[in-house]
Amino acid sequence: MQPAEGVSPTLGINADRRRGRGAGLNMSGRFEKHSREDFDDGWQNLEDLPDFKTTVQEERARTIITRNSSPDISFDRSINPYRGCEHGCIYCFARPSHAFMGLSPGLDFESRLFAKQNAPELLERELARPGYSPRPIAIGTNTDPYQPIERRYELMREILEVLDKYNHPVAIVTKSALVERDADILARMAARNLAKVALSITTLDRKLCRAMEPRASAPHKRLAALRTLTEAGVPTSVMIAPVIPALTDSELEAILDAAHEHGAAEAGFILLRLPHEVSPLFRDWLLRERPDRYQHVMNLIRSMRGGKDYDAKWGERMRGKGPYADQIAKRFQLAAKRLGLNTRRRKLTTDLFVAPQKGGVQLDLF
Repeated sequence: MQPAEGVSPTLGINADRRRGRGAGLNMSGRFEKHSREDFDDGWQNLEDLPDFKTTVQEERARTIITRNSSPDISFDRSINPYRGCEHGCIYCFARPSHAFMGLSPGLDFESRLFAKQNAPELLERELARPGYSPRPIAIGTNTDPYQPIERRYELMREILEVLDKYNHPVAIVTKSALVERDADILARMAARNLAKVALSITTLDRKLCRAMEPRASAPHKRLAALRTLTEAGVPTSVMIAPVIPALTDSELEAILDAAHEHGAAEAGFILLRLPHEVSPLFRDWLLRERPDRYQHVMNLIRSMRGGKDYDAKWGERMRGKGPYADQIAKRFQLAAKRLGLNTRRRKLTTDLFVAPQKGGVQLDLF
């Protein structure tokens, strides 16, 4: 087996040091002047290096609502209470964002995290700004708001309390069963058509899931969360993200069947995306975990990306193009139709929003 292009098998981090992590590399980000990587020079000094433990740096953000104008995204604003994600999903398209922090999109992304401690108060302040026009806020679009450190910080729960208080709509995507903890708030909001939740499920194979998404909830736990939320009255959907050709695409119908059985009324999918540093990280992982599939997976990916690992073109980056991409889309459509999914898309209301009368914004005198 030949090594992956641009990936040297001698530069990977020792398996014992990265136990429970997704990435096998910790290369420097693309903005750094100097590139640094661990390698064994024959003196076995790497054995003395410590394991990659999760550290959290608490920060005070300046803003919390992020805006976007992308034409192929259904929301124009989002919130990310954390930077980095301990779930460690090897394919995560958000990994390159850690390069902006001067850190590696590899192991640093899943072990050196940042918590925006002032997120709830910032949110209240931004909702109170004169002229603010409410539209659904998406949460979980970059890093997962219910990643393991949320158990300690509870930033997501506090954010939901703010949104609930002012009747602001929210759409959540997560790979964590921890979302069940907030079923009480979500149910209250859903009763006013202010909340919906999507569980992202990539595979039903627990062994593959553990290798690919090492600290995310197991597939059966995510399905159970779908049922819990549905029974609480919260509109739920399943997001098959990403679909990986020749590795998980064969499970597409089975995932939709299982999600429908557990209460999901809507569904969507996103084709694997490999921007910037994600490509060498994923290729290194694939060579380690599924070496027999490496060439087939990468050849199919490139057949849907114009011969490249990734094409960021709007309208194609989520779905790809070509015969294989068309086949995946058709299979999804047929399965969704058979199950009655997406027959009526839930549109959250903005009519109930009441702007805060405080939050650091000076009140009108008259």
